[in-house]
Amino acid sequence: MSLAQTDNDTVAPRLAETAKLDAQQQQPPIAGVAMPAWKRPLYMGASVLLFLTQGLGMNLLTANIYQLQGSFSATTTEISWLSAAYMAPYASMSIALFKIRTQYGLRRFAELGIICFVVAAVLNLLITDLHSAIVVRALSGMAAAPLSTLGFLYMLEPFPQEKKLSLGISFALMSTLFASPIARIVSPTLLHFGGYRALYMFEMGLALIVFPIIYLLPLTAPPRANVIQRHDILSYLLLAVGFGCLAVVLTLGRLYWWFEAPWIGVLLAISVGSLALMLAIELPRTSPLIDFRWLFSGANMRMAGVLLLFRFVSSEQSSSAASFYQQLGLLNDQTVTLYAIILFASLVGGLFCAFLMTTRYVETAHVLALALIAGGAFLDSQSTSLTRPPQMFLSQAMVAAGAAMFLPPVMANGFRAAISRGGQYIVNFLVIFVFTQSIGSLFASAMLGTFVTIREKFHSNVLVEHILLQDPIVAQRVSQLSAAYGKVLGDKMLLNAEGLVLLAQQVSREAYILAYNDTFLIIGYSSVFGLIVILLHQAWRRLPWPRSSQPDAMPAQS
Repeated sequence: MSLAQTDNDTVAPRLAETAKLDAQQQQPPIAGVAMPAWKRPLYMGASVLLFLTQGLGMNLLTANIYQLQGSFSATTTEISWLSAAYMAPYASMSIALFKIRTQYGLRRFAELGIICFVVAAVLNLLITDLHSAIVVRALSGMAAAPLSTLGFLYMLEPFPQEKKLSLGISFALMSTLFASPIARIVSPTLLHFGGYRALYMFEMGLALIVFPIIYLLPLTAPPRANVIQRHDILSYLLLAVGFGCLAVVLTLGRLYWWFEAPWIGVLLAISVGSLALMLAIELPRTSPLIDFRWLFSGANMRMAGVLLLFRFVSSEQSSSAASFYQQLGLLNDQTVTLYAIILFASLVGGLFCAFLMTTRYVETAHVLALALIAGGAFLDSQSTSLTRPPQMFLSQAMVAAGAAMFLPPVMANGFRAAISRGGQYIVNFLVIFVFTQSIGSLFASAMLGTFVTIREKFHSNVLVEHILLQDPIVAQRVSQLSAAYGKVLGDKMLLNAEGLVLLAQQVSREAYILAYNDTFLIIGYSSVFGLIVILLHQAWRRLPWPRSSQPDAMPAQS
């Protein structure tokens, strides 16, 4: 998985504060007071820098997972524990942070959050082996959630109240997409400069740069309220255990293989048990942390389906395409131009979506997004072993632009619906969003990775069936491949064996390429299916059917 794409779950914080102001109206705005025009770019720039600081800390590891094997003397599977350790606490932190910030104040939250991140960044420089690195990455995951929350706070701060859920949310979500391509652009230079320690030093440098921002650019503090109850602590701990165990299972399940490692089943059982116990505790409460009856309403489930669809189709670029480049043997320094184009396409897509959010054609964003992602996926499904980054410039730019356009309309509608129900329902909406974006992203990457493995075995069997040494063409190919060892191996049998090994490697590579093509096709078909459903839904809404209003349901998502 590309952890970059799971960063979207931090949209909740600032929008939650906006919701409380709208719902409770405890502090009426002061007439005539507005942020000066010269100050607005500073807040927006601070937001982008905060997103980059948090996102690069997460994506620099993912982008260099193969390069870090030598530094830690570990296999790819063992290195993946670093990602699992990061995601385990990160998957649920936004839910707790909202209530903590509301009860203890935004200023204290901001100062403590940035200090924790700086400390975690410094600890990364002190690690000596893989075990200590796993512990520090878990701490980094906990410290990163407040920092990404502050990114949204700073992006929405300069916008007037009526534009926070249109322009503000669009720019904020667009900024979350920058860290992933930038991480792959700067990684070659950093690794050449000082290995894995240069990656962590760069992360620490960014943390120190954003440290004074909290003090130089203060945020408007919303009203404080006592919102934490005693039973909320137990409920959140159960939720954190459930989401954390599930995140570890989804991150490492396909690497250890689902039915081979017994501890995978144990963690999955703990996850299900913790969430079930939380459900049993929350249902009888009059003021629950999470209102499961409202959470599982039909409208909310439809919105969750839209968010899960987004995570699945956006994995074409964040997970499948990145793994495809690695299978071809492409290093980060060979894909710098490609990721620069992806970065530019994300910017263009985000700006166009922000424009649509200010017009009555906002529903068009989903149609264009799915059409672009489907087109890019179908183009990528024609890849071969000779495919190189220039052949994927157009397709990956289409996917990047589509991914930047999909999420803002859903998030804006979802928060408006939660606000209409009251401030306490914002936490319930956070559960939907966090689950679909963090856990949903891990689930999409795990399922697509598993699909690639299964299809590779299938294509390998088909290709091997046609490789017979009695075939003159096969014999000639083995002879050509073994010729490179002719000067060092005099034994004809050993020479022939080396040729067979090289041929087997080529067969495996071709099988993987065919498997990734199948994966791109699945993503393309899923995007087309989602596009058809959205068009039919829009057509249905425009028909003159009598519809009764249900105040407890979320408005239908486009």
